Amino acid sequence: MKQAKVIIADDHPLFRTALKQAIVECIEDHESLEVDNFDDLLKAVTLNNSLEIVFLDLHMPGNDGFTGLTQLQNHFPDIVVIMVSSDDNSETMQKAINFGAAAFIPKSADLATIAQAIDSVLAGGIWLPKNIEFNADQKIDLAHQKLAKQLSQLTPQQYIVLTQIADGQLNKQIAYDLDIKETTVKKHVSAILLKLEVNNRTLAGLAYQQLMLSPSQHLNLS
Repeated sequence: MKQAKVIIADDHPLFRTALKQAIVECIEDHESLEVDNFDDLLKAVTLNNSLEIVFLDLHMPGNDGFTGLTQLQNHFPDIVVIMVSSDDNSETMQKAINFGAAAFIPKSADLATIAQAIDSVLAGGIWLPKNIEFNADQKIDLAHQKLAKQLSQLTPQQYIVLTQIADGQLNKQIAYDLDIKETTVKKHVSAILLKLEVNNRTLAGLAYQQLMLSPSQHLNLS
């Protein structure tokens, strides 16, 4: 793929500039858009159905950990997502791949490395920095991969209902927010429990919260 329409979703202008320079080197015929928060990203992707690649900042406003990644995959399954962050923790980078990212580019990477990552993704590969230490416990990786697959099977509205369940909202509140009947919410909840293979709302909410980073992982990261 030497032509593509991409969007850079990051709230740091300097890194957006660095990404654009790398994109110019890797993609001959490209069109790029920029946003600095997740809500604007969703609007842009909805309005531009020809978008193919999203560079998604792990901690940009409106995105908590991998919630944005899985929402994009649920709503727009044909889009390739490349995560970017100053977080160079191996566990976080591997988790991004488990949840479906095509690459994870640390913000400390130089232009050549960023270009290498983009080239790898354009060729259909998965890219991570060479120095990553892979998790020895494959059960964790498999559990994350299974959750990603389950989340992708939810309808877009079911996914939104799940986010509100995880936020502690009751069926009545969810129905009001989404302007739907409470009976419709109950049907969505039943379908969510079935697809996530859990028995109650609490476990469904806990499953979704696995996508979020712990408070300690939020420190000094962007």
